[in-house]
Amino acid sequence: MRRHGLVVAFLVFLAGVAVNAEAFLTPGNILDVLRQVSITGMMALGVTFVVLTGRLDLSVGSLLTLLTVIVVDQHNVAGPFPAIVMTLLAGLCIGAVNGLLVGFVGLNALIVTLAMLSFLQGLVLFYSGGSNVNVENPQETWFAIFGRGEFLGLPVPVILFLTGAVIAGLALQFTTFGRRVYGVGGNETASIFSGIDARWTVFWAYAISGFTTGMAAVIMGSRVMGAQNTIGQGYELTVLAGVILGGTSLMGGSGSIWRTVIGISMLGFIQNGLLLLGFAYYVQWLVTWAVIIVAVWIDLGAKRGRIFA
Repeated sequence: MRRHGLVVAFLVFLAGVAVNAEAFLTPGNILDVLRQVSITGMMALGVTFVVLTGRLDLSVGSLLTLLTVIVVDQHNVAGPFPAIVMTLLAGLCIGAVNGLLVGFVGLNALIVTLAMLSFLQGLVLFYSGGSNVNVENPQETWFAIFGRGEFLGLPVPVILFLTGAVIAGLALQFTTFGRRVYGVGGNETASIFSGIDARWTVFWAYAISGFTTGMAAVIMGSRVMGAQNTIGQGYELTVLAGVILGGTSLMGGSGSIWRTVIGISMLGFIQNGLLLLGFAYYVQWLVTWAVIIVAVWIDLGAKRGRIFA
């Protein structure tokens, strides 16, 4: 039950919602949920690398806001392709700054990413002047395909998310870098004595997190065809909840991309089910809090062999 208690509870929840909401398990609703979680899911892929090293990244929500504003604004200025390139590079660079401060300077990851969260919120307002931005002539651009398009009956955001999951999963399982990520998170001291440069491993984990957030911003901007100054607010908690719910340990060294995909999908279906049952939107935040607490509790219990201290 320590290992699979949350999955069992989720299956019970699915059954309960399906009985009371006929539309819950229909193909259309399932695809809608997967389309919705593709944004948080894309972000969670990169955050998984960070958490596996035993660190946290709480700046991804504010980074999503900034990058979405950039991709929409630059779409109007330079066109969709340059805007996408600039957005991905900006995400990579900001992630690299986090990695530099945590990996090489040795600052606490929680403090660094909280400070970056605040900095990015201010930077968004400075960049946009406090105004929302919208794509000009949205019917005349191919940019909409990333958030609204379909291919072979599947939403393009879902395809992008699953493609990213395959690439990230293969990188973790079959590359030297992936083994170093697990090594640093499992026992950083031992990994250093084994010849692994933990600083570079942490640096690139944060850089990947910034890049995948850039991908999420492209999907978000394409889906909404605009950006508000608070569009990514709270996403960092949803992403972290999905990663933890999937079984990736906050202690580092244990977890996988596929668990993250399952965890973020579970959270999406839980939130969707609550809405179909008629609960207010804010109930999702209460449930997200409960999911984080229970998942961390189970994770700690599994590591020390007992639920209670």
